[in-house]
Amino acid sequence: MIEFLIAIAVTAIAATLIVKKYQPHTVLLLAGLALFVATAIFFPSQDVVFRKSDPTGWIGFDIFEHIHGIMSYRLAGLGLIIMAAGGFAKYMDHIGATNAMVNICTRPLAFVGAPYVVLALGYAVGQALNIFIPSAAGLAMLLLVTLYPMLVRLGVSKAAAAAMIGTTSVLDLGPASGTANLAASTANIDVALFFAQYQIPLAAFIIPTICILTYFSAKYFDARDGHTVLASSIDTGMGDPDSDGETRTAPGFYALLPILPLTLILIFSKLFIDHIEIGVVTAMVIGALLGLFLEMIRCRHDMRAVFKGFMVFFKGMGNMFSGIISLIICAEFFAAGLKAIGAISFMITTAENAGFGIVGMMFVACILVAVTAVMTGSGNAAFFSFANLAPQITANSTAGAVSLLLPLQFTAGIARSLSPVSGVIIAIAEVAGCSPIDIVKRTAIPLIGALIVLFTYNVLFLTAA
Repeated sequence: MIEFLIAIAVTAIAATLIVKKYQPHTVLLLAGLALFVATAIFFPSQDVVFRKSDPTGWIGFDIFEHIHGIMSYRLAGLGLIIMAAGGFAKYMDHIGATNAMVNICTRPLAFVGAPYVVLALGYAVGQALNIFIPSAAGLAMLLLVTLYPMLVRLGVSKAAAAAMIGTTSVLDLGPASGTANLAASTANIDVALFFAQYQIPLAAFIIPTICILTYFSAKYFDARDGHTVLASSIDTGMGDPDSDGETRTAPGFYALLPILPLTLILIFSKLFIDHIEIGVVTAMVIGALLGLFLEMIRCRHDMRAVFKGFMVFFKGMGNMFSGIISLIICAEFFAAGLKAIGAISFMITTAENAGFGIVGMMFVACILVAVTAVMTGSGNAAFFSFANLAPQITANSTAGAVSLLLPLQFTAGIARSLSPVSGVIIAIAEVAGCSPIDIVKRTAIPLIGALIVLFTYNVLFLTAA
């Protein structure tokens, strides 16, 4: 019990610091260090996690050796996957391929007459684009200069358009997603299988739910605010999306480039051609190099710039390490600290003695992830902190780790767009000229509906399996 109280105190202090805008990476690293030190000093007989690895000979160095172990393991596997996906996304953006794909995908919406129907369909289009553009902030910025002006000109309010865009990446779908890769890795299954067999069937229920609730929620809030639905050519605050000087134009067929890695991953997997298998990193490198070769043909008059431009791929990889991979490492070290001091075992035992079962544990874990995501504004920090605990929680269940990892991953993404301190929400609120709280009020109804569908689906199809 004392161990659990120490863990609660350290966690509460860490959460408070993160809410106060302290760097989450450093907070989680120091919180994990505090838990390990407390375990080594006050509970030396505890079956400490780092003692199971190769010891240094002194318990003090063993703590830091455990950090080394986490870094080595993550960088060689999941970390490289996420970095390659990040580099590919940045290079596609650099050569204009991402913008070409967004323009092609959003253009048909302009021909739908009803503004709120377009708004609802816009979410579905954005969520589909999220498969190929895994960055929530990056996708939102692209939609703000393409879809947002069109919606406002059709007669939808700025707040309604911005709120919808803030929900477009809540499910973190696809093999390029860092959370999807971590979930698949933790569950010890192929990421293509995780996407096709688990994410897509659940998304098929959640996406229509969010579309329908977005339609009615936007109409309700616009009517309450006295907004008149009239087609307009008013200034949206984003300028003309077709004359954005910072967006590179590219041939229309470049829109196929962002789709190429996912296509290769799905075709050459256990789903289709199983005697040939291609990994995420390999697919991303192929896609990036194909983009480079096309740029060499298109911009052959300035080959020096083309060669220099490919550095965007490597810089994108570096950015993913400093932002996402380092967060995974620090969050995993914190989670290992909770496990070392015995807090996780205490919670699992308490929940089992209370008769919660796997369904009750799912609700408890999802609530913890949701609260963390809302407080921090980061779905990644929330999911990364709890994902590695799923195998232990579900060890005595026939449902398997996926039954917990899938709802945890989706809950983290959904809760991120319910947070007024989320970077995406703050950015779109500024464009719409309203407060983040106003945006969150508009996203609440569709996303709470999504959570209800998520939990219902999980209880009926996954935990009951």
